[in-house]
This record gives sequence, structure tokens and C-alpha cells, in this order.
Amino acid sequence: MKFHSFLIKYGEIGIKGKNRYLFEDALVRQMRFALKDVDGSFYVHKSYGRVYVDCDGDYDYEETVESLKRVFGIVGICPVVRLEDRGFEQLKKDVAAYIGEMYPDKNKTFKVEARRSRKSYPKTSMEINCDLGEVILETYPEMKVDVHHPDIRLNVEVREEIYLYSEIIPGPGGMPVGTNGSAMLLLSGGIDSPVAGYMVSKRGVELEATYFHAPPYTSERAKEKVVDLAKLVSKYAGPIKLHVVNFTDIQLYIYEKCPHEELTIIMRRYMMKIAEHFAKKDGCLGMITGESIGQVASQTMQSLAATNAVCTLPVYRPLIGFDKREIVEISEKIDTYETSIQPFEDCCTIFVAKHPVTKPNLERIEKSELNLSEKIDELVQQAIDTVEIIKVK
Repeated sequence: MKFHSFLIKYGEIGIKGKNRYLFEDALVRQMRFALKDVDGSFYVHKSYGRVYVDCDGDYDYEETVESLKRVFGIVGICPVVRLEDRGFEQLKKDVAAYIGEMYPDKNKTFKVEARRSRKSYPKTSMEINCDLGEVILETYPEMKVDVHHPDIRLNVEVREEIYLYSEIIPGPGGMPVGTNGSAMLLLSGGIDSPVAGYMVSKRGVELEATYFHAPPYTSERAKEKVVDLAKLVSKYAGPIKLHVVNFTDIQLYIYEKCPHEELTIIMRRYMMKIAEHFAKKDGCLGMITGESIGQVASQTMQSLAATNAVCTLPVYRPLIGFDKREIVEISEKIDTYETSIQPFEDCCTIFVAKHPVTKPNLERIEKSELNLSEKIDELVQQAIDTVEIIKVK
């Protein structure tokens, strides 16, 4: 069947009151961005409190739907058949043909739900419901009406044209990206951080990202893997500004000067400092990490508190209460899992102590950092000055 439009259903946007139009406009922008590389010509617009995608000429249906399914703010995608108004008798024939083509198995219940935006139409909504329901029953006797829990809800909208739709393809939900500010994601090559970025982006937050590279201990392929992960997340989150920081000299200096059981925490604290520098510079409102309580030594409550202590921006951890299985399920859903498990280690896995501290004392950590003297500030500034910026989309 040829679908000429898609009606887009949204959820939370509908309760935004006087600011609703701002969220609708952001949703329209995100939809246009998502469809810009899809084969076909698309017109995304608002009409009568609805959002539509009109498809002119030939287009790739599957690719269009998949692109829309990655736009946060959409809860349902309804493929629409648009009909020229050629009288009610023709509409009855068109509706019977629609049901016949859409549902080969006719052993189903149905309900007709009509809506008239064009009040000059000669029949009321209730009359349309009754008359079209009668046509369906006469044409397909095995079908039955169920007004409470039907298998098929046939929507008929009378506008300048007549819109028919009955299928609702689930969208990702959430809020349009960019409606809730921006935040800095600490992105590694693992499973967790891409999922964390996806989840915060789903709430309307625009993403930037920082990755810590440690050549020659980490390969160029490890960096390419992170760029690939950023590209996969950007399918949902939109363009991502990725900061690639050379962390080798900082890691080696910490390794030389600090107790080895505290390496992970101290390195993590300096990663947060550097990432926060870029976040503040670009006006981000918070930091995002993929940490989950107790998953590894650096993610105990005490370790997270020691890491938080170096930040002045809020740190958001959307996976904080998830177990690994739940995180993996989301990573598989957003297609980052297979990339994340590629065997290219990042700097967090290279300099790991055999027996890392799991309950670090903040005063002791800060005392150990005094061993780093002024040289650490020079190394941090060097890492900031030599950052590589990659625009990912």
C-alpha cells in the first residue's frame, strides 16, 4: 500500500501548556534532520495541532520509518493514506479497499473513529463512524465491531483531503533533543557510556563528549571505535562534538607519583576535571557518565563521592541503579553493543592496579595528589591545548 504521509504522535509535549509550541518546533527540526539523508522528498509541518510528514513522489518507506523511530519526542508513527474527497460513496469504497489490503486476516474486531477538521462536511463524525462501520461489516462479514478493545482502530480524518490510518508504529518517546540544554558525556569504548548518553539525550539534552586517548598504550583503532560509537549515538542525539584528549603523560605521571591502589580514582578525578573544563567552555549544564553502583572498584559509593568532589557541575549517572544485563539490553536496542565489545582497550583498562581501593577516603586521595606538585597542572594544560575536536554526525 502506498502511504502518502505519516501522522506523528507525541507524549509529554502535549502537556506543556503555553510552551508547547517550542517543543513542537524542536520536534519538527529533529525530524527534518533525521530525514535529510533518506531517499525521497519530505515536508515536515504542523497542522491543526498535529505534526505530519508528507511524502511527495517515491521514497524509501522502511528507511523513513527507521529514521523517525530514532527521533526523541515521538511516541507513535502512523502511516497515512491521503484521499481526495470525491464524495461519501467513493470514501466507502476506499475504506473497504484499505481494510482489504491492510489486513489479509479478516478475523478481527474493529472500531471506526472519525474526526472532522472541516466542519462543512455533510456528515457528522458519528454518522461517518456508523456508515463506514456498516460498509466494513457488509464487505467482510467475519469482522466484528468492538468499541472498547478493538484489534483495529480505523481513523478517518476529514480535512481538505481525507486521511486514513490504523497502524501505530512505536517511537522512542522522550523529549526533542535540545529542549533541555546540553551536557558533556565521558565517552569510552565500553558498553555503558554510549547507553548513558542515549538515555540523557532521550530527555531532550544535547550531547558533547570527551574521550581520553593514551597512545601508544591504546591504538588508533581504539579511538576509531569510540568515534564509531559516537556516530551510533548521534543517530538519536544529533551531531556530537567529540573532544579527544591525549592522556598518556598524565597517566604515567600519576602512575609514578601516587599509590597504585589509588590510581583509578585519581586518574578518574583528573578526567573529570579536564572534561568539565570543556563542558564549561561550551556552556554545558552538567556531566554524564556510564557509572553504576558497585559495578567495578571505581563505582562504589565511596569512589563516586571521591570523583564527584572535583566537579562543580552536576554529574548525571542515568545507569546508577542498572545491572549489567539491563545495560546490555539497551545497548543492543540502540546498536552500540557489537561495537562496544570489539577488543580495543581504552586508557581506563590499561593502567589498572591489581588491588584497587574500593572505599577511598577523600582526604587521603587529596593528600596523595599533593605528590603530583605543579607539574600535573602543566600536563593538564598541555592535554587541554592539544585536544583534537571531531564533529560526529
